[in-house]
Formats: sequence, C-alpha cells, structure tokens
Amino acid sequence: MPIPGHIDPVPVARAVQPRADGRVDLVGLARPEIRAALEAAGLDAKQAKLRSKQLWHWIYNRGVTEFTAMTDIAKAMHPWLAEHFVVGRPEVVEAQVSTDGTRKWLLRSDDGQDYEMVFIPDADRGTLCVSSQVGCTLNCRFCHTGTMRLVRNLTASEIVGQVMLARDSLGEWPSQPEGRMLTNIVMMGMGEPLYNFDSVRDALSIVMDGDGLGLSKRRITLSTSGVVPMMARAGEEIGVNLAVSLHAVTKEVRDEIVPLNRKYGIEELLQACADYPGANNARRITFEYVMLRDKNDSDADARELVRLLKAYKLPAKVNLIPFNPWPGAPYECSTPERIRAFSNIVFEGGISAPVRTPRGRDIDAACGQLKTAAEKKSRAELDRQAEEKLAALS
Repeated sequence: MPIPGHIDPVPVARAVQPRADGRVDLVGLARPEIRAALEAAGLDAKQAKLRSKQLWHWIYNRGVTEFTAMTDIAKAMHPWLAEHFVVGRPEVVEAQVSTDGTRKWLLRSDDGQDYEMVFIPDADRGTLCVSSQVGCTLNCRFCHTGTMRLVRNLTASEIVGQVMLARDSLGEWPSQPEGRMLTNIVMMGMGEPLYNFDSVRDALSIVMDGDGLGLSKRRITLSTSGVVPMMARAGEEIGVNLAVSLHAVTKEVRDEIVPLNRKYGIEELLQACADYPGANNARRITFEYVMLRDKNDSDADARELVRLLKAYKLPAKVNLIPFNPWPGAPYECSTPERIRAFSNIVFEGGISAPVRTPRGRDIDAACGQLKTAAEKKSRAELDRQAEEKLAALS
C-alpha cells in the first residue's frame, strides 16, 4: 500500500549488458558506445570507428534490423556481427487502434516487463507518447497509471526502441525531415521522466541526432509532475520543451491529487519553471491541468491560476484536460460548461487555455489512462489472443 506523500526510491536503469543469448542490442547506444562495443567484441580501433559510423546510419537513419541488409559492410562481416550483436525492437504483445485513429501498443521487455506507448494522429502532426518507466512511483490520484507499482526504469534502448517501432509501423524509413506522420514526441507515457534522467537524456540525444532519427528538440516535450531538483538539468542537458503537471492551484488540493507536491510545493515548482533554460514566448512552458468536478474547476481556481502564472512572469500555455475516468476512479470529469467557463477566464487573463480533445478513450489510450493490459487481463488471456493472431496469419 503506497504511503500518501511518500516518494519511493527509484530503481536505477540497468547498464548496457548482453541479452540472455549473449548478444548486445545496439539500439539505444550512442556512437562512442557502439564503437566501444565493437572493440570489446574484437575489432581494432580503426575498424571499430568505421563500422560504428556505418552501423549508426543503418540503424537510426535507415531503420534496418538485419545486418545482411547493410550493403556497405562487407558480406564476410555479417555473420560476425550477427553472432555478437542484434538490432532489436520491443516485443509487441498487443496493438490496438481506436475509432479516432489513435494507436496503442502493449510492449514487453526481455525480462518480461510490460509497458505502453501511444500514437495520436492529427491533420497537421502525429504525436508519439513515450513511456520512461514500467509503472510509476508518484501515485497521482487522478491518473490510472499512478495506481500501478513502479517496477523499474526503462533503459535508453527501450525508450529509443519505442520510437523505432513506431517508425516501423508507420513505414517511415529512411528518416527524412519532410512528409512524416510521426512529427512530435511527448515524454508523457508511463512513469516520471525526471526520475529516469540519464536514460531519458541518452535516448533523446539519439532521437534528436540529425544523422539519425532527426527530430528537432522543438518537436519534443518532456512532462514532469514537478521533480524540481532535476528541472534545470533537464533544460541544460536535454533542452526540449517542458510540460508541467500542475492540476491545482492550492497546496491542499495539489497535495491530495499530486502527492509529490508535499515534497516540492507550488511556489518552488513555479520558480523552477521561471528558471528553466530556454523558456521564452516562442517556447512557452505548458501547464497541464486535469479538470476534476468540484475539486479544482471553480472560477476562483481559474483566477488563481492566472495570478500565479503572471506572478512568476512565466511564458505559459495551459492545456485543460477533461478527466478520463476508469472503473473505481475517485473523481468525476467537470461538466463541459464548467470547462468552457474555466477556459474563458484563463483566456481573458491573457493566457492560452485550449481544451484538449480526448483521444483513444475506447482503448484506454487517453491521458492518464495508461495501465498495462498485463494488470487488466490474465497472462493466459494475452497468450490466447497472441495464438489467435498467429493462427489468423498462417
């Protein structure tokens, strides 16, 4: 049973290590790490430097998973590479498509842990919602994911692998800056990204590399519930857009729905936002605000939100999120009329406050709904479904 307000120690992400079959997965490794892995496997420094450059291009720019397809690497090397390395992808346990086009994947790691990612298509963009942990430690009361226990951090390989798999599914190889369906990434899936800082930083550096996956930092948003000590470091070392899960404007309410507030309060959090490197009117900080009926949705709450953001002179945008319920949820969604009234007050205060359209509700892919099917269904049921899919394809 989680202790209210208690933040559990966060498991450390695993170091790069061979898989059960002894091979090293190259996905998630930076250029120097690929080169070092090649040298450790027996190549001399000159060969390792050349091959690491070639492998980087084929893995991250071309999306190739088989060494035999890497045509500028000598055929004689292909068996050696396959013996020592693999270009992996997460195992897909279940893939669902919503009536509105949203896609959700239930993924499984090599050690049998399940996590989810979601792709949300729009007319002018396509956004991939990426997970950073298996489960979550924060216990936010409005969030279904927060009812899960934290198992461990995802590795850089597992984070980058989500992007690679999405590109596979959308047919978007080789990487190119124009004509993509996947245009944006949000670190808003399962987990708190700033409690897995090193893996998130390393993964996003690969995603943003111009010779690899090639997404601009302006197309990536990292969402935090307010891990204040890590926010400045995130701005300096990652430099992507910042989103903050605010959700309340008083200590009493935020303590209840975002227990991390008991450790890092609203004033401390907003000061960290004001100090965030790179924040300006062109790169506003997004404040996420879930609309909970009779809890945080009054006119007074809206006016206080405006006052707080202006007091800290924050270049801000507020995303109002209609609460996405689940069976047994302790809250109800604010009425459409109340949400509109709240939005109007914030807009009148000079701050943009659009209402986010819920997406993927029918497949539990909407904001706050991610909770792996492994915790909703029995493993036997998942195995039966997998067997039926295989039978249908044969």
